[in-house]
Amino acid sequence: MLAVILPIGLVVGVALGALGGGGSIVTVPALVYLLGLDPRSATTGSLVIVGVTTLIGVVPHLRAGRVRPGQGVVFGLLGVGGAFAGSLMSAAVPQNVLLAAFAVLMLVVAAVMTRRRRAAARAAAPGGREAELREAPMISLRPFRCGCQAVAVLVATATAVGMLTGFFGVGGGFAVVPALVLALRMPMPVAVGTSLVVITVNSASSLLFRLGQDVSLDWGVIAAFSAAAVAGSFLGARITSRVRPDRLNLAFTVLLVVVALYTAVRSISSFL
Repeated sequence: MLAVILPIGLVVGVALGALGGGGSIVTVPALVYLLGLDPRSATTGSLVIVGVTTLIGVVPHLRAGRVRPGQGVVFGLLGVGGAFAGSLMSAAVPQNVLLAAFAVLMLVVAAVMTRRRRAAARAAAPGGREAELREAPMISLRPFRCGCQAVAVLVATATAVGMLTGFFGVGGGFAVVPALVLALRMPMPVAVGTSLVVITVNSASSLLFRLGQDVSLDWGVIAAFSAAAVAGSFLGARITSRVRPDRLNLAFTVLLVVVALYTAVRSISSFL
């Protein structure tokens, strides 16, 4: 079993550490199809794995000055209501429906990551927004220096991310990173680091809401998976400064599409 857990955990950790989002989304299919957990246990176990990984994985980003802890905590707390609602909905949905919806989510994430990669390429071009974002001032927590429209986007995104975390057991970093860039004008590396704080808060709150539900967890699998993911997150943090993010983004997007199609086929076949 370790031969399966270790490489998958490393992939999840690398994606979380390097991209700040998207990595946790392969955790649930891996727990279901490779390790034999039922979907509800897998989504709950994923919260533990992702929460532990991001909590420890944020350390190298913090040391490198790529984290704004106060804003990350506030963003996470704004999503607590959504996390509660998502946890309740997850308990009421049939497991095959949950997996089918998860396949759709993975395809959406793949599309978001593709759009982010293309936007980053445009921003890096002469006259793009990269220089503007690098020169953007540090945004203090008191108050958030953004317009009303940006605040509305921030609150709506935080609530939606919390709901995704509660329902699917994913971190939601694929939505957090662009929200931090657009609403709070964070440079991309800082948004990646800060998103790990948000994911930790979302995962912890969603897990607390699920503890009252009738869910059994395989703590041996979760511990091994978490250890591998933590190791991968440190590697991913180093990759951030050494490997072009667009290449890692592309590779992981392809993986997401493959896993999404496999999950869709397996879940849809259960309806037939």
